Amino acid sequence: MDEMSRIAYETVLRACGFASLAIFCVMIGLSFLPRSAFQAGGFLSMTMTLVLIFKAREARTKDHRRTEMWLYLPKESRPPQAFAQQMISSLMRETYLSFARWTAIISIVMWTIALIFSAIGL
Repeated sequence: MDEMSRIAYETVLRACGFASLAIFCVMIGLSFLPRSAFQAGGFLSMTMTLVLIFKAREARTKDHRRTEMWLYLPKESRPPQAFAQQMISSLMRETYLSFARWTAIISIVMWTIALIFSAIGL
């Protein structure tokens, strides 16, 4: 189970890392307007949170053999077919929701920074 949790964590972390890189690039592009940069970062982070929540909801019904996690699991570590669907879907759902929580917090921080920049007149 630890190996499955690690692989689930790594697959979602990689996807979130690429999305975060895209958000960072947009924010760098808007760096001459700090308030707009953080507003864009907050909006895009919130969008990423919503996508992660959607993926968590989808994980309950998605075929476990079509997940990236299943492909990365070594054949000897794969759970028996009898309960693999339930096990993998619940593990992926938990992982997606934990990342959604983290991105929601990051989004709130970015919106707060944008509000501060707006209050001081930038």
